[in-house]
Amino acid sequence: MEVLYQVLEVADKVIYATLGITAMFGIFTVIMVTRRIAQKRFARPAQAESFLEEVHDNLKSGNTEAVVELCDSPRYWSKAVPQLIVVAMQNLDRPAGKVRRLMAERFETDVLADLEYRAGWIATVVKSAPMLGLLGTVIGMINAFQTIAGSGKQGVDPSALADDIGVALFTTAIGLTVAIPMTVLGAMVSVRIGKLSDGVQEQVGRFVDDLDAIRASGKGA
Repeated sequence: MEVLYQVLEVADKVIYATLGITAMFGIFTVIMVTRRIAQKRFARPAQAESFLEEVHDNLKSGNTEAVVELCDSPRYWSKAVPQLIVVAMQNLDRPAGKVRRLMAERFETDVLADLEYRAGWIATVVKSAPMLGLLGTVIGMINAFQTIAGSGKQGVDPSALADDIGVALFTTAIGLTVAIPMTVLGAMVSVRIGKLSDGVQEQVGRFVDDLDAIRASGKGA
């Protein structure tokens, strides 16, 4: 038992450090996911409009190589819709419905799955921080009772007891301080992922409709 109490005496410092690392990891993850979303979406609707019009013109003239070159250009290669259009260009011999499904599957596996995996770590931080705070509370209370038990007949030194109770309260407060902002940031990331998904579906739908119309007219692709 003596060894256990010695471990508990230093455990509060470990918990403080772990809460700090957890907070920094959560902030880092939010920044990385937000940047990843920004890479995959068009910065402005006008940029998406310009890109789709250029794709439409090249398709209409039958210049599919120009479409691929445009999608692979430095302005667009990192964005989701150009990546999906490249997939469509590689499968032009297939029916439109199959092309649409291939694009949807590629978006799910290459873009959404990656973002949701990264965002899952934010949820892990939200759940872990209060649990670490609760662990600190338990350790602080154990140390407080140990202080009371070891005081004997002389009575308890209030300052020593206050230190242990302070650890119990501070770790809980820090855990909540980490978890509450991360909950808000996690919700913000989820909204941005949803907006990205909606925008990609709309822009891909427009591209496929244009492709169908051009095929039906017998011009170009």
